[in-house]
Amino acid sequence: MQTGILYTLLAFLIWGLFPLYFKALHAIAPQEIVLHRFIWSLAFLAIILLIKQRWAWLKPALRQPKLIGLFILSAVLLAANWFTYIWAVNAGRVVDASLGYFINPLINVLLGVVFLHERLNKTQWLTIAIASLGVGWLTWQAGHLPWVALILATTFGFYGLLRKTAQLGALEGLSLETLVLFPIALGGLVWLIFSGHSDFIAAPINTQLLILLAGPITAIPLLLFAAGARRIPLSLVGILQYTGPTLQLLIGIFVFHEDFGIERLIGFGLIWLALFIYALDSWRAFIKKT
Repeated sequence: MQTGILYTLLAFLIWGLFPLYFKALHAIAPQEIVLHRFIWSLAFLAIILLIKQRWAWLKPALRQPKLIGLFILSAVLLAANWFTYIWAVNAGRVVDASLGYFINPLINVLLGVVFLHERLNKTQWLTIAIASLGVGWLTWQAGHLPWVALILATTFGFYGLLRKTAQLGALEGLSLETLVLFPIALGGLVWLIFSGHSDFIAAPINTQLLILLAGPITAIPLLLFAAGARRIPLSLVGILQYTGPTLQLLIGIFVFHEDFGIERLIGFGLIWLALFIYALDSWRAFIKKT
């Protein structure tokens, strides 16, 4: 349990600093960054597997169509989450992205009810109602749904659910995810380069070096998250996740100077209230069990 908490917390701390990294890659289109992330992540993971001599799982895994289908789905969810987040950072919407990860713990609760047959008490249903009110307020103020936040919350929520129920371990699972989409990523990147549409080729050398680090920067927190999520309850994952969006929000406001007026503060405040009540209730339940 303690190891799972440490792994998960470190993952969210790293993700909380991601806006700084992706802002530095603003010269490269989000879709090309996603392609690079899959390619260099697989390269990094292959080195780890080679060092640890952990290849025995691969052949049996490739013979299981159901397992491959599951990991194709999780890889697609991961790609959608990556693209949306990178686009949001470089479109000056880090605050909107942080909202998605504030909402995500409550999405995890709903997914637990629907797919894991978990039961909610009255306090947990109250948190869902308060958070929905906050989203409704933000929608009314903006004139449209906070779609960036909702896409990020739902894609990562389903990704976390799939990884929690996956048969493979953290390293093997992430390796299979990147492997199943590697041919598409490599083909897409080759096409961009030879068609003259690659921003990477025209980017400054420091930007090119930064994107080559996408492998470890992507893989390390995902490995930490996958390893941590398998060791602790999904509800506790939701509590620890608050660290990531808090860092992102602070970076969006104080580093990138994005707008955060009273209207947004009210909507965020309702969601924070829901999360505080939910965290307090979950912590009490966790203490009783231990």
